[in-house]
Amino acid sequence: MSKSRIRIGMVGGGETAFIGGVHRIAMRIDDQFDLVAGALDADAARGRSFAATLGIAADRAYDSYLDMFAAEAARPDGIEAVSIVTPNFLHFPVAKAALEAGIHVICEKPMTVTLEEAEELAALVASSGKQFFLTHTYTGYPMVRQMREMIAAGEIGTLRRVEAEYLQDWLADAVEDTGAEGAVWRTDPKKAGAGGAIGDVGTHAYNLAAFVTGQEPVELLAELSSFVKGRRVDDDAAILLRYQDGAKGSILASQVLPGNGNNLSLRVYGDKAGLEWRQEAPEELYFTRLGAPRQLLRRNGAGATPAAVSGSRVPAAHPEGYLEAFANLYRDAAKAIIGETGPSTVPGAPDGVAGLSFVEACLKSAQAGSVWVRLAD
Repeated sequence: MSKSRIRIGMVGGGETAFIGGVHRIAMRIDDQFDLVAGALDADAARGRSFAATLGIAADRAYDSYLDMFAAEAARPDGIEAVSIVTPNFLHFPVAKAALEAGIHVICEKPMTVTLEEAEELAALVASSGKQFFLTHTYTGYPMVRQMREMIAAGEIGTLRRVEAEYLQDWLADAVEDTGAEGAVWRTDPKKAGAGGAIGDVGTHAYNLAAFVTGQEPVELLAELSSFVKGRRVDDDAAILLRYQDGAKGSILASQVLPGNGNNLSLRVYGDKAGLEWRQEAPEELYFTRLGAPRQLLRRNGAGATPAAVSGSRVPAAHPEGYLEAFANLYRDAAKAIIGETGPSTVPGAPDGVAGLSFVEACLKSAQAGSVWVRLAD
């Protein structure tokens, strides 16, 4: 890795934003980024105050992202990359402005709120010569990367079924009516996009399935529900998938199921073997060959693949988790930015387009009475 840190700015991620803090920790773990500028809050004064607590110089704490990009582009020591951790509706304009200013982008998912915006942004990424990374966090887990490597090596044989679930309970009541900031914008279609649970957690499940299998479904059928009275977006989704070569799949995405804090799981089955992973035990991967005992594979343990080992920082039996998985995305992004490696394992613009294609296909299916629809090519 480079001895000099990549100068990075941040848009959003203010003092009360959980995900902003996660990004800041993740970018520091491998010491590859230096947070030197920010437009951290819609309330400019509050954003400047918080920037000071982060050690950002006063003249680099900006009132808006446009101010930041213009000023930083004029500096010899201006930012080289930006981390976008805003509500969904701002992802497109902020990322577009950054790319046009010649700045690499690390963006929270979803990429945009519409497929049209995602396709426009992907085209801009291709023409800009700059890197674009989408922080689908869970692809950073070592055992998820091991899953991907084992499937690519033919360990499970021909793919038969993929089952992904992302279940939460934090929106089981009308939390948005209390004024809770994260709930307010996530249940507002103007800020979150037309998809609720499918956009917030369903896209993670969809991306995870595609990441490990290397395949995208060609058709889906979706049943979307809004269990909380008056809610303007879906809060529960059940989705069936069909793949090109006959494999099947399913995604359950819900934010209203009591007893599920952040229950993400993935099961993949072929004609020779199956693999099972859960985020609540992220260092464990179960592998079962047909007719053989179930095997427990552990991060950095016997049977760990190169992808799992490279994503680990401490020896086996010393726990790692969410923050380290997130840091793997920043580490791999840094490598790509400085040109040290080839194609990154971090999701990028094509994954962002695929995510919005998934959301819009779910909406189309549900609105037509839960019928099978093709995903956009």
